[in-house]
Amino acid sequence: MGQSDIRGLDLPMLRTFDALLREGSVSRAAARLFLSQPAVSASLKRLREVFGDPLFTRTSHGIVPTPRALALAPRVEAVLHEMHKLMSLEQAFDPATSDRILRITGSDHTCRVMLPLLCAELTRLGSRMRLSWELADYGRLTERLRKGDVDVGLHPRLSPASGVESTLLYDDSYVAVARHGHPALAAPMGLDAFCTAPHVVLGQTRSVLDDTVDQALARKGRQRLVQAAVATFSQMVELMCGDEHSALIAVFPQRVARHYAAQLASAPLPVELPDYRLYVCWAERSNADPAVLWLKDEILQHGHAMGKD
Repeated sequence: MGQSDIRGLDLPMLRTFDALLREGSVSRAAARLFLSQPAVSASLKRLREVFGDPLFTRTSHGIVPTPRALALAPRVEAVLHEMHKLMSLEQAFDPATSDRILRITGSDHTCRVMLPLLCAELTRLGSRMRLSWELADYGRLTERLRKGDVDVGLHPRLSPASGVESTLLYDDSYVAVARHGHPALAAPMGLDAFCTAPHVVLGQTRSVLDDTVDQALARKGRQRLVQAAVATFSQMVELMCGDEHSALIAVFPQRVARHYAAQLASAPLPVELPDYRLYVCWAERSNADPAVLWLKDEILQHGHAMGKD
């Protein structure tokens, strides 16, 4: 290919490059940018012409960056970061006139409750800002915030996360939940019923909650049976309620249990657990990004509504 001519380079092309690098897929990059796949493909074609390199090659699992793209990646990220800072200096951030794309990660429950409130505020402002919500991978949340893959995370923890900024959204307590009519919840739940019933848990890997529950049981010389692990609260509810004879039970934050009260009965746990705490997290560098700070403040302002659904 010919020599690079940066006169053909523009900011949307750099955003496309960044999205392709982060997502490893044209379709996912298009979704990330709220663009069509043909638009992203056209931008990639222009990028290849400017840099004189294929930049990304197709594989059976998506696209992979070339050595040239990997060398460009940190420079492109730095340029985009500096452009955000420059634009912030030139004019005060106004959500009513902004067209930023902001990314939030959290559970399906927090999405169901919080995202409509945020969208209603954007509608009220007549804003063209776009919000993208992803199911959280809590084990990688700090890394993804620091890399800029997401802007704000809603993270349940016993204490604030290290390596990122955070503030408490609300705290809560845990309860046992099961389908209405489950015999284990017919009377005050005892340890035998709690340990004998098969459990469904949230997440494919061990969580702080799972470890905390199992440690509390171990101190009493007991253990429970975990039968299934799924990705969302709604999947847990479907498993517990999909069969009128389902024996499955789970441990939910009380506010989440209230949201599903029509489908689930709840009862106090037979073991003592620390309070559930939900933190709003963001990267330290986002303290200089007024759009992310606006989003964080909106989430905090609407946080009380998560207890009223």
